[in-house]
Formats: sequence, structure tokens, C-alpha cells
Amino acid sequence: MLETVRQADDIDAIMSAIGRQAKAASRPLSIASAERKHAALVSMAAEIVTRQEDILAANEIDLENARANGITGSFIDRLTLTVARIRAMADGIRAIADLPDPVGAVIAQWNRPNGLHIERVRTPLGVIGVIYESRPNVTADAGALCLKAGNAVILRGGSDSFHSSQTIHACLVKGLRDAGLPEHAIQMVPVSDRAAVGAMLSGLDGAIDVIVPRGGKGLVARVQKEARVPVFAHLEGLCHVYVDASADLDMAKAIVVNAKMRRTGICGAAETLLIDATAKDRLVVPLVEALRAAGCEVRASEDVRALADGLVPAKAEDWSTEYLDAIISVRLVDGVSGAIAHIQRWSSAHTEAVIAEDPAVVERFFTEIDSAILLHNASTQFADGGEFGMGGEIGIATGKMHARGPVGVEQLTSFKYRVRGTGQTRP
Repeated sequence: MLETVRQADDIDAIMSAIGRQAKAASRPLSIASAERKHAALVSMAAEIVTRQEDILAANEIDLENARANGITGSFIDRLTLTVARIRAMADGIRAIADLPDPVGAVIAQWNRPNGLHIERVRTPLGVIGVIYESRPNVTADAGALCLKAGNAVILRGGSDSFHSSQTIHACLVKGLRDAGLPEHAIQMVPVSDRAAVGAMLSGLDGAIDVIVPRGGKGLVARVQKEARVPVFAHLEGLCHVYVDASADLDMAKAIVVNAKMRRTGICGAAETLLIDATAKDRLVVPLVEALRAAGCEVRASEDVRALADGLVPAKAEDWSTEYLDAIISVRLVDGVSGAIAHIQRWSSAHTEAVIAEDPAVVERFFTEIDSAILLHNASTQFADGGEFGMGGEIGIATGKMHARGPVGVEQLTSFKYRVRGTGQTRP
């Protein structure tokens, strides 16, 4: 329970209490044994499966409210929980539980000529604030990842997923209790008032060490603008797929359709398809028709529309749009050089893929493009911590400081130096 506050609607008092409790919980959590954290995570996963029907019932309330508020399309997909997605949530927690404990791991060590032995060792960050919108599964992912890395976490889910997230959070607290860890190690903000976000961005009087936003462009932009603590974030996932003249056509069709259409509402979904102009007669129509057969609207440049009928003309803003829907923009480029130039101009530095059999093309793509994730002959939908073997992720960071790419357990740690001597003094 929160510390008693005089007025239930006093957001500042509520958030201040959450901050104090998180800070207090972070101390014993930072030195908790690997075995105790593992036990908590296993218990959390079991409780999520046990309370599956409760989670589905809570999710149905959120879905009904969302539909009543006119929310449709990819946002409903993000919000929706099914039996399979709940089981996947539990499996993700178990996968995190089975990862090596990062806390105390020696990253590097070396000896100095004066006999000093120096070690760089992983340590928890402290208290992490996670602000997210419609995906209730983030509650489980973020809570489990932060716990594994020895961090306390304050979760602020969106109003759209309020009931789902609260029910999932109760399962996480049960796991903490079962393992004898502080219940305040994973806290869920109990109000949907936007003022709670502002309080977290202020750092809660020094309680929060890092903020991780996970949501739409508006949320992330606000966090990056207003946060008074470090932020791990990406503004949007403007992901590209380049199909080279050397590409295998059947492979290219399968990858392009999957990259766009597997789940259109995730940040790793492809938004722009770039096709090598030297192979336009072989590639354009099959790729465009495969996308349309899958239900995707194709917005194309004039040279692409000259080769395929019935396409929507692409406007200038299409090259900078994260659709998060069954829409893709398509244009021809002058080989890998043209693809690199387009991506450098429009990319959000999230994820890009090249489909090619020419190793020289792949090498240039990998060398010259500086996005967080680059793939060769694979779908952009693999831009996911779980797919990287991290058990899960809090998000994809596109900055260049500390964390980049999927933010998993290791990225949720800092480090300290341990220096061992035998009586050395500095002359």
C-alpha cells in the first residue's frame, strides 16, 4: 500500500510516496541473490498463467472502453490480450529468469605495471521509471527485466490499458512476496492522470535514475523534452527494407510481406520499401502485388506507378511517416548507394534491412548505415529483445549513449570499478 496521503487526488503526494518507496526497495534489491530473483520471476510467470481469466476479463474492460472512445486498428491490436499472448508473456518472464544474473558480472579486468588489478563490474542502475501506452504486456516485460537487473521500477501504463496492467502488476507483486523481496520493487502508478507523468519526468526528488518511454511519437517527444533524468528512447520506428538487384525474388517477397504485415503496429514494422532501379522490371510488380495480396496499401513514387497499376501516389510526407498500419511507401533507388542516401535522409535510426546476395552490397549497407539494428536477408520484425535472446525488452533505444538497440537486462545496468592492491601508493 502507498504511504498515507491526506488527499486521494493529490498526485504529487502519491507520486512522492511511490518515489520514496522505490528508492527504499532499490537498496535491498541491488544486493538480492540471483536465486531469490529467479524464484520471484518463476512465481510471477506461474501467477500470470493462474490468473489468465482475470487478466482477460480486465483486458475486455479496456477494449470496450477503447472502442467506445473511437480507438481502432493497430492500437486495438496493441491493446488486445489473448490466451496465446498471455502464455507468451509468462514464457518471456521465464526466459528472463533463466538468463545469467548480470549484477556483479565482471565485464573486463586487467593488471597495471604497478601491480594493481582493476575490474569493471556490472551494477544496477537504481530506480527506473517506465512510461508506456496501450501495450499491457510491457507491464510484465519491464517489471521482470528491471528485477533481474537488480533495479526497482515505477510503471506508468496508459489509461487505455489501465485495468489489464493493474491485474498483471498484481501477479508481479505476488512473485515478489513469494520470494521475500520488497513489494515496492515493482510499483504501478495507481492513477491515470497525466500529471503523474510530469511528476516522473521531474525525477521524483531524485528517486528516479532513468526514464524509459515506450509509446507513440507524442509521448516520447514529451519525455525527451521534459525529462530531468537520463532517457532511453526512440522517437519512432521509421524502418526501411532495401531490395537489391542481386536479391532472390521469392525470399524478397516473403521478407517484405512479413516485415510490413506480420504486425503493423509495432516499431519494427517496415514503413518504406526501396527497390534497386536496375532490376525494376524483375522486382517491382511481384513485390507490390505480394504486398497488396496481403492487404497492404501501397503508396508509390511516379516511377514505381509507371510499372504497376492502381497504386496510391506517394507524397513528400510519406517518406517521413511511421504508419503503424497496413500502408507502405515504395520508391526506386540507384542501387545500394541510393538506398543508403535515402535511409540517411529519412531514417529514425531504428531498424533497416537489406535483401541481397551480393556480399559487397551487404558490406556497404552494414558499414555506412548507422541505425541501431541492421539485418541482412531477414525481416525487420526481428527487431525485438526476445528474438535477440534477451528474454524480452523494455524498448528499442536509438540514442548513442549507454544503451542502443533492444534494452534488455544488461542494458539496465551500469558499472563500477574494483581496484585491488597490495599496499601501492601513488608517487
